[in-house]
Amino acid sequence: MGQQEVRDFLNKHRERWFTSTDIARDLNVSKGSVITNLSKLRKSKHVNFRPAKRTNQYEYAYKK
Repeated sequence: MGQQEVRDFLNKHRERWFTSTDIARDLNVSKGSVITNLSKLRKSKHVNFRPAKRTNQYEYAYKK
């Protein structure tokens, strides 16, 4: 599982925001793997992110 799979997933669903939990569930991979890859994509500015609307203040939503 790499950054490309996460980017492909977000490209396929450009109109929606996803949390790392949502992405991990839909790709059937571990949440830790998704978080690591999203972190790298955030640093390289390949994804947009915002605080998630859920109660967990440390969770973000991502979109391409």
